[in-house]
Parts: sequence; structure tokens; C-alpha cells
Amino acid sequence: MARPVKEKFDVTRLRFVLLGLLVGLMSGTVVSAFRYCIEVGLRYSRLVYGHLRIAPFVWWQWALLIGVNLGLALIVAWLLKKEPYISGSGIPQVEGQLAGELEMHWWSILWRKFVGGVLALGPGLFLGREGPSIQLGASVGQGLAAGFKLSGTDRRLLIVSGSAAGLAAAFNAPIAGTLFVLEEVYHNFSPLVWLTALAGAIGSDFVSLNVFGLVPVLHLSYSRSLPVSSYWHLILLGILLGLFGYLYQRILLVMPRWYRNLTHLPRPLQGIVPFLLVILVGYFAPNLLGGGNGLIVGFGQYVPSLLVLIAIFVVRFVFSMISYGSGLPGGIFLPILSLGAVIGAIYGVFMNQLGLLPHVYIMNLIIFSMAGYFAGIGKAPFTAILLVTEMVGNLTHLMPLAVLSLTAYLVVDLLGGAPIYEALLEQMTMPKTVQQLHRPDRLEIPVFFGSPLNGKMVRDMPWPKEALLIGIRRGEQEVIPHGDSLIREGDTLVLLTDATQRARVKRRIDALSAALGETHQNS
Repeated sequence: MARPVKEKFDVTRLRFVLLGLLVGLMSGTVVSAFRYCIEVGLRYSRLVYGHLRIAPFVWWQWALLIGVNLGLALIVAWLLKKEPYISGSGIPQVEGQLAGELEMHWWSILWRKFVGGVLALGPGLFLGREGPSIQLGASVGQGLAAGFKLSGTDRRLLIVSGSAAGLAAAFNAPIAGTLFVLEEVYHNFSPLVWLTALAGAIGSDFVSLNVFGLVPVLHLSYSRSLPVSSYWHLILLGILLGLFGYLYQRILLVMPRWYRNLTHLPRPLQGIVPFLLVILVGYFAPNLLGGGNGLIVGFGQYVPSLLVLIAIFVVRFVFSMISYGSGLPGGIFLPILSLGAVIGAIYGVFMNQLGLLPHVYIMNLIIFSMAGYFAGIGKAPFTAILLVTEMVGNLTHLMPLAVLSLTAYLVVDLLGGAPIYEALLEQMTMPKTVQQLHRPDRLEIPVFFGSPLNGKMVRDMPWPKEALLIGIRRGEQEVIPHGDSLIREGDTLVLLTDATQRARVKRRIDALSAALGETHQNS
């Protein structure tokens, strides 16, 4: 009698969940330290400007302040010259790394981004900590992958986990951190990817909660839910957010060219401009310094008048462009949320003065607008909804958040706006390294609902010659493809290609899918 064959226990998912937790704990430690240093720097910066406002004018104090800011700008410029990939938020760099379009040295990025980010955000420039936190987490994941000698997909999973962990620690938002990486950075929702990313986000959030406490980062609340009869306000406000979101995209993308034409400074030295201008902002409006979380939380105690709100919006919009456009290490995530909150406050106060909105609902619109503005600019509505829900700490506003986010998203989409991080990635020049040349790699292509690839046989597809279809992941199963294999919605196509060809193959598949869609419509 034949003995039954024992099924082999598959520990792949458990292994990557444990690796993700390890990445998360380490990323959470790094990002929590980064966040703490920034908060200390902002606190001392406000104290300095508060002293200068009330004390008699002393020339050497102002000379010292200008000298310190110039010195900080030069240090950051040196860091940028040594490692150009620490400029900006870091999210486009991580996206390019996961797509195989660039390669970075994790330790060089890790310590330089940490130091450069603290020096840029501590003095109060209008930059966010979330993008740098994502890049710091990705660097930790890459470093652990190098330590465990992982490569290819396994290495990318740890980078994804670190990215989710970075955002989770920056905002105490593990679910939004996971979804943002899947929706905006990696564009892959396979089970192993989201399990590893979620494990990293949970581990990271555990560390940050122990350091900063359980209170949500943007703890705002409202006394009454917006009635359904007032949802027309969400449509109008969504259109307004979409229009300003598209304007934000267009100006942000041309800022490097404007800096080059107006300052004639080398790219690393362009940060001198915001470092000097922030002195004026700090002296006249020290409460506006930083990424904007203090401004948002302040709306919970007091909403200024309409003219003051418009002035705040102009200052924050212009100086956010100046800060990020210079290429300093810092993000746009939190500045976008703060601008959205100000737009919501402007709309709410204006409608209240017209007698079309009770004052009690202004706070509702402030909260909703943060999600709507980010959904339009980042074109990541699910992340926007969950992020604001986690950061505010309230689950009762999902429906109005969804309506507003969808409206703003559609307006930007109709105007031709692209996801801001993808657009920023396209602007970057990314030379290939020797390690990337002639290295086999896996590329995963999800087949979404309504995709023209649905119902096609493998043999009928003109696959790129640079790639080989080696598998079709269907739920929990891995299907070995044959010529008569049928591609279905929900499948994930697994292709083998050279590391240098990943992005090209991905574009070829996207173009093929678009061509099939046009053919189907014409027929």
C-alpha cells in the first residue's frame, strides 16, 4: 500500500511577513528619529523668530541668523552634489528604482537624506517629511536585502516594505502607507506584495506610536456630519480643488526651469534662495513655518477670516513652489494637505458669509479638502481617503471624502494632469549602473477589470522580444502559460526580462493594451 505524500508547507509568505516586520521596525526607528529631529528644529526656529520679533533690533543677531541659514544651505548643497538622488521628496526615485529605471546606493541615500532633510525642514521651509521618510524606509529595505543577499523580486519586496513603513511612521497611518505604495509607487496589488508592505507598515507604526503617542497626527473633529442635502457643496469644492490641483502640477513641474533661468545658480546651490526667503516668513508669520501640520491642527481652535485665509494660501502656495522647486531634500505630501485644508476653509467661510452653509460645517470641508486636493494632484484617491481618515482619527466621513476626492480627481484627469510623482520621475535623468547591465529580472503586469488583454490567448499576443512570459498568477495559483492559455481579468502576468529593459517592456505592454482597446472600440 502506497504511503500518502505529505504536502510541503509553504513558508514563503510567512518568511516575507517576518522580513517585512524587521524592515518596518528598523525603518520606524530611523523615520521616528528623523521626525523628532525635524520637530526639535522647528521648535527652536520658532523660538528664534519669536525672540527677534519682540527684542530690539541688534544687527549681529540678524547677521548670525543669515549666516547660519547660508551655512545650512551650503551643507545641503554639498550633500546634493555628492548624492543627487536625495533631492526632492524621494518618491519618484523609489518609483524609478522599483521600475528598474535607476539604481541607488542605499547607505549613501540613507545618511545623506536624513541629514539633508533635517537641515532643510528644521529651519521651517515649506517641505514635507513624508517623501523623505518613504525614501529612508526604502533605503533601509534595500540595505537589509543586501545583507540577506536578496535580489530581483525578493529585493523589491523589501524596498516596497520599507517605503510603506516610511510613510506609516511619518503619519502614524499604516493602512494608508501600504495603499499609497501599492497604488502610486509600485502599481502592484499581488498578495505577496501587499502582505510584505503591510507587515512593514505595522512594524514601523508600532515604533512611531511608542515614540509619539496614540494621538492622530492631524487630530481634528467636527460636531455634526454634513447632511446629504448639502452634498452639492462637495461637487463645487471638488471642482475648485481639481482646478487648483492642476495649477499646482503645472507650476511645480516648470519650477526647475524657472530656477535655472532666473538664478543661474548650479542646481545644488539653488537651495540658497528658499533658505534666505524663509527668514522673512519666519519673522512675519512664524506659525506658517514647516510642512503645515501645525496650521491644519490650528484650524481646530480657530478659523481665520476670509482675507487672512486667502493671504495664507498665497504665501503657502508660492513658498511651497520655491522650496520644492529648488531641489532641496523635502516632500510635497504635507504641503499639499495643508493647501487643501486652506482651500476648504476659504470655500467654507465664503459660503457661510453668503448664507449658504452653516458655520458648523466649515470644519467638515477643511477635513474633506485635504483628501480631495491630494487625490487630484497625486491621482491616488484611495490613498487620500484612507490617509486623511487615519491621520484625523475619524471613520464617519468616508462617503463625503469619496465624493470630493472623486470629483477633484476627475477634474484633473479631464484637464490632462498626470500623477505628480510619475511626472516628476519623467523629468529625472537616470543613468544605468554597471550592476544593472545584463541582469535577468521579473516584471509583473496586473490585468485589471476591463483590460483589453482579457480574453486573449497567449499565442495571439505580440509579446516584446526583450521579454518572455514565464507565468500567470491567478489568485493563489501559478499557471504555466501555453499558447492556448487564456488571459483573464485579475491575472498577473509574470515576464522575464533584462533589468535594463523592465521599464521599456512595461511601456510596450501598456502600448499594446491601448492598441487592443482602440481596435476593440473601432470594431
